[in-house]
Amino acid sequence: MNVPHTIDRGPGQPGTVTMFATRPPVRKVVPPPPRRSLREILGRALTPWAAAGLVIVVVAGAFVGHAGWSGELSFDAVVTLLVFLVAVWAWIFSPLDDTYVALGGGIALVIFGIIDANTFAGTLGSGVIWLLIGAFVIAAAITASGLSARVSARVVRRARTPRQLVHLITAALLLTTFAIPATSGRAALALPIFLALAAVLRDRPRLVLCLALVFPFVILFSAVGSLLGAGAHLITAEIVSAATGTGIGFLQWAVLGVPLAVVWSHLAAEAALWLMTDHDERARPLRVPPAAFESTGTATSGPLTTAQRRVSVILGLVVALWCSEPLHGVDPAIVAVLGALAASAPAVGATTLGAALKTIPWTLLLFMAATLALGMALNSSGAAQWLADRAFGSIADSGPAAAMVFVVVSATVSLLAHLVIQSRSARSAVLIPIIVVTAPAVGVDPVAAAFLSTAAAGFCITLTSSAKPVAMFAASADVPGYQPRHLLTMSALLAPVSLVLLVIFACWVWPYLGLPLLSS
Repeated sequence: MNVPHTIDRGPGQPGTVTMFATRPPVRKVVPPPPRRSLREILGRALTPWAAAGLVIVVVAGAFVGHAGWSGELSFDAVVTLLVFLVAVWAWIFSPLDDTYVALGGGIALVIFGIIDANTFAGTLGSGVIWLLIGAFVIAAAITASGLSARVSARVVRRARTPRQLVHLITAALLLTTFAIPATSGRAALALPIFLALAAVLRDRPRLVLCLALVFPFVILFSAVGSLLGAGAHLITAEIVSAATGTGIGFLQWAVLGVPLAVVWSHLAAEAALWLMTDHDERARPLRVPPAAFESTGTATSGPLTTAQRRVSVILGLVVALWCSEPLHGVDPAIVAVLGALAASAPAVGATTLGAALKTIPWTLLLFMAATLALGMALNSSGAAQWLADRAFGSIADSGPAAAMVFVVVSATVSLLAHLVIQSRSARSAVLIPIIVVTAPAVGVDPVAAAFLSTAAAGFCITLTSSAKPVAMFAASADVPGYQPRHLLTMSALLAPVSLVLLVIFACWVWPYLGLPLLSS
């Protein structure tokens, strides 16, 4: 800002000169967040439900301690289980960040000598972490070019009926599973599209409510189609590889997951359409004008821009190399990093490397690395085997039906686990080590059991807090979304349907696609 400034010219030079000096800009000082006392933190944490959970943890801890005292468990297994119990309680009840809890649990394991420092630090440099880093950079280039929003908008404009609209949206979101890693990233990409549609269809509130449910449900259910669809998938792949020596590659995951993603997503879309709209609404014609998506800032007509064409080629090559790994042998993480370099290269990419790196959710990567360390400790210490014997021992003694009982129980527990543990990655870190060591005892292939559990964990739609995409599309001052009762209605219908669908795939579809349910 310029302000007048008067200077006396001195003797012999009468008068004054009015000059303008630049006032330094006023810097906006953001006050630090208020510090909470320990009493306040404990007051928030020790709710009646949290206190009940703490009692359960103390009782379970005493049981674990007795098993160690009697020689049933080794010292390493006792410590691992105690750290595991505290971490699960903190994930469920405490106001602490999930990543903070996971890192604290990992450090505790290092301090007690359960895992060494190199193993703990090595999880952050593992291939799955670099795979996600590269994928996030490529996703940033796709978003910056406007390619994903453009494709979604052009697909939606073809709809002429509400049923066509919800199923075209479902198909478009299914494609983004291979372009945008993590469900929260896909939700952030899809939210502007939904808001544009909601503005155009403001006179059809039932259809808007239906769409508000379709977007997050399809994002969550379609994630199973890709190894990069959720961080939990990468954790599962690493734990399975460490425990059995047989991993699940990008191509195999897609072969197994895409059919389930397609059926599951379209079932959810149809269920939302039937429950949230009536016959008259479904029969009413629909037309979405091109101008509806002007607010997204992406041109939806005309040929692709140069940046969009280049990003399309880079994405196509990366996915092709991931799928053909058995032929060339290049690790998927290396392919991802090469794709990231191409997508951010000067005069070639659609973004810069610095800008793309700022979009990476580093807390998610830290959380994945720490939970991976917890999962490895559960396996290496023998704690997972002990837990499996206690949780599924009776199933192993149930005779010929043991395999089917195990499949149904593990799918049900994994499907309902989101009511207790909100983080999808944490659910995999808790369940997969136990399931992998239990499966052979009941004659089930551990890879098939782990894949089934991870797929079932994608059902996290019952509560607004169950998953970030669900929270993002809930009703608020800015989003014409749904109320909690709508989620409960949808979950009550889709939970049993999803369980039956998962069991059908595990028993008949996946064996046909190369993943046998029963171990040889």
